[in-house]
Amino acid sequence: MTNQFNKSRRSFLKSAAIGTSAITFGGILPGFSAKSYGNIMGANEKINVAMVGVNARGLALANNFSSQPNCEIVYVCDVDQRAATKCVNQVTKNQSREPKSQEDFRKILERKDVDAMVIATPDHWHAPAAILASKAGKHVYLEKPCSHNPYEGELLVKVAEKYKNVIQMGNQRRSWPNVAAGIADLHNGIIGKPYFARTWYTNNRASIGIGKNLAVPEWLNFDLWQGPAPRKDYKDNILHYNWHWFWHWGTGEALNNGTHMVDLARWGLKVDYPTKVTSAGGRYRYQDDWETPDTQVIALEFGEQGTITWEGRSCNGRTIEGASVGVIFYGENGALQINGDNGYAVYDLQNKLVKEVKNSKEIDTRNLTNPSQALDALHIQNFFDAIKKGTDLNADIVSGHKSTLLVQLGNIAQRAGGLLKTDPTNGHILANEEALQFWKRSYEAGWEPTLD
Repeated sequence: MTNQFNKSRRSFLKSAAIGTSAITFGGILPGFSAKSYGNIMGANEKINVAMVGVNARGLALANNFSSQPNCEIVYVCDVDQRAATKCVNQVTKNQSREPKSQEDFRKILERKDVDAMVIATPDHWHAPAAILASKAGKHVYLEKPCSHNPYEGELLVKVAEKYKNVIQMGNQRRSWPNVAAGIADLHNGIIGKPYFARTWYTNNRASIGIGKNLAVPEWLNFDLWQGPAPRKDYKDNILHYNWHWFWHWGTGEALNNGTHMVDLARWGLKVDYPTKVTSAGGRYRYQDDWETPDTQVIALEFGEQGTITWEGRSCNGRTIEGASVGVIFYGENGALQINGDNGYAVYDLQNKLVKEVKNSKEIDTRNLTNPSQALDALHIQNFFDAIKKGTDLNADIVSGHKSTLLVQLGNIAQRAGGLLKTDPTNGHILANEEALQFWKRSYEAGWEPTLD
């Protein structure tokens, strides 16, 4: 259903600009709420969605999806009863029908009244849940990263090829109009040939302490929360956000936030797979249960095409080039900078500002769950257009996997001696048995995702 129509960059920017003015927090038309406008539309024009994982980012996505007049959320799925109830209450404010709550999303896979699933679970569930949904004929909006490990990412691409469903990854900046315009300027030679992209993310995260083994709370299905991951005891410093910093479930800051800007860097440089990957860093700031690096520098080399670096500082929020998150492209005739907002700036070789495009809405780049709701609606509508019209996705799963793989390789290098040589045709690790053990994870018996 995807890739049936080719959109030019000009038509994309035009449609995106229209979307920015038409889609607001309250609905499509001034004076109409999403609920009242949605009531006007016929039921067959709406896409019925099931939300899977709604505690933090998932709740923000549920609020955004249910605010779209061509969407109705029919199911809310979460292993945390409290999160599910909160999400149902929020969604009901935005649409005319209250969604049903279901703890186990697998029980609704065969439901005919579900067109698409939005998956915003912890990282270890991303690909397995998307694969189950795809097999059941559902379209998938999948939060980044698209997978916990490279094996799952490649499997997800094969699944999309086999089942022909729409899978959009949530690297939503690909749908932001000014970001797309900046990349278009880059490709059109505004700084000459770009050859180096520097990306970064900074924050001031606190210690997660030393966890204590506790009985599983009555509101939580911890067995289902762990799902495909081999079972571990419940501790009081895992849920809900700190799982990011445990390799067993999470993927660290590199995939939590690095994926976004590394994706823009790959897009801008027109590169796919690297020839060499290095990583340096560690857990320096606190002595606690946090396993992934809080300080990390990844370098990705693409032969003569150029280099991408990502610097992550989870516990020191000093900005780079005046921004907590961003990417700078360096080229023959200058540099182009895109920060966490929907804007960009171009400088010549004498550091003179020669072009600046600003965003009209303020974006909180350190908001953990919903930094850019109005702009993200454009990404959602692109997903819907791909389902309804066959429009090209701005972030299909093939592209999403390539960008996710880059930071996964960085993490693998970090855990396996700091250096990887890779195949530039597919990103596979060459002649490194220590590193290859991180290509695929171990699974709880009976939970490993499969193609068939």
